[in-house]
Amino acid sequence: MGKIVVTEFISLDGVVEAPGGENFKYPNWSFAFDSGEDGEKFKTDEALAAKALLIGRKTYESFAHAWPGRDGVLADKYNSMPKYVVSSTLVDPEWNNTHVIRGNVVEAVTTLKRELDGEISVPGSIRLVQELIENNLVDEIRLMTYPVLLGTGRRLFGETTDKSTWELNEFTIVGEGIPITMFERVG
Repeated sequence: MGKIVVTEFISLDGVVEAPGGENFKYPNWSFAFDSGEDGEKFKTDEALAAKALLIGRKTYESFAHAWPGRDGVLADKYNSMPKYVVSSTLVDPEWNNTHVIRGNVVEAVTTLKRELDGEISVPGSIRLVQELIENNLVDEIRLMTYPVLLGTGRRLFGETTDKSTWELNEFTIVGEGIPITMFERVG
C-alpha cells in the first residue's frame, strides 16, 4: 500500500506559495537561507526514497521545465519515476512517465495508494495537498520551516471540515536554523 507524503517549504506564518518561484511578491524567498549539506541530503534522500510523484499542474510545469535538462542521480530519479499530475487542462504531457489524473481526485488517489507500494511524494501543489488533507489521504507531512514572516501568500493550512490528529515522528535542524519536522497522521 502506498503512503502519501506531503513535503513543503513553509514560512513561519504558514506561507508555502512560490518558495523557489518568481511570480510572487517575494520571489525565491526560500533561497535567502542556506539549508546546508544536511538540508540538501534530506531533500535528496527524500526524493530517492519516493516511488512516485503526485503533483498539481503548476508544480508539474515547474518540475518538467527544470529536471529533463539536468544530469545526476536526482535528475535520473525524477526523470524516470512515475509522475501523476492532477489537471483538467494538461492534455499531452511531454515529461517521461507522466500520467494525468482527471475527474474525481479522491477516487484516483485512493486507487493509486492501493496499487503502489512505498512513498508517493507530494511536493508543493497547494490546492492538491489541501484536498488530500481534507479527505484524510495524507499519511505524513514534512515541513522545512524557514525563519521568515512573509505576511502574504497562499498558506498550506486553512479550514477543514473535521479535526485530524498528528504525531511528531522526527525533528532536526539544518543549515541556517531551518527546522525539518515530520508528522504522521494518527487519527
